[in-house]
Amino acid sequence: MLESILKLILQILITLLIAPFFTGVIRKMKARVQHRVGASVIQPYYDLIKLFKKDLVVSETASWIYNLAPYVYFISSVAAISCLPVVHGLTGFSFYTDLLIIVYLFVAGRIFMALAGLDTGSTFGGMGSSRELLVSALVEPALFIVIITVSARAEVASTNVPAIYEFLAGNTETAFTPMNILLSASMLMILIAESSRIPVDDPSTHLELTMVHEAMVLEYSGRHLAFIEMGSYIKQLVFMTFMANILIPVGFNVGNIFLEFGIYLVKVLVITILVGVVELNTVKFRLYSIPNFVVIALVISILGFLTGFILK
Repeated sequence: MLESILKLILQILITLLIAPFFTGVIRKMKARVQHRVGASVIQPYYDLIKLFKKDLVVSETASWIYNLAPYVYFISSVAAISCLPVVHGLTGFSFYTDLLIIVYLFVAGRIFMALAGLDTGSTFGGMGSSRELLVSALVEPALFIVIITVSARAEVASTNVPAIYEFLAGNTETAFTPMNILLSASMLMILIAESSRIPVDDPSTHLELTMVHEAMVLEYSGRHLAFIEMGSYIKQLVFMTFMANILIPVGFNVGNIFLEFGIYLVKVLVITILVGVVELNTVKFRLYSIPNFVVIALVISILGFLTGFILK
């Protein structure tokens, strides 16, 4: 049990350390393509440190929900990444983990953030909360189909994470099947939507007509905003880890934990670059065009489901 707890703590520390880096890579990519020098890839770390040093500015109308929401959002993201080991060598913890639990953890964090957006009575907050829940409701069917397909294909008849990881450890060639290619494409679109990135949302804007996630957190400052930002970085890493380890299990079980971690970082970096490429070649969609984007992800996931069982 002690070894399992130590592995879990190591998993959390690693993900806390690397999560902001990949957002910095996307920002740097966009800056270079736009012929700007841009901030360093480690700028998100400086931003977090600066926010933790700043004082809190809290609305007089805010209740306990407003003050609690950032911590719930951060803790739910940390709990989600702890359910999804980054390397095979860290799958030894004995706690029961499940892919559906990860989804529910994100739902809990999102609900608290939506309530916090409404709590201050801000027009922007209410607008952002309603849009955030709309995007979530649209994305979840595609996400559930991906999870169910992966679980069924792994022949474990369960969404249990350790069982799926053990299957993938001996079947890394599944990364090159048509099913996984389709599911990876769908998951990339889900990642973009859940991470509030272009074309679904623009994390760098403060324009009323385009804000989704940013509208909910507009009232936050100081350490509250730092916890929200860190929770978003970790949430993004959860979806990248799902793609890197479950949909692209190349090099997942090579017998050396350091080599496995190096391969994991390379795969996540490639996924990060793909997200950056999508951002650079698309524009922010209108709100009523977002369902079309999500439906495409849903159709691709269904095709992956059908392909997995037809070609099995």
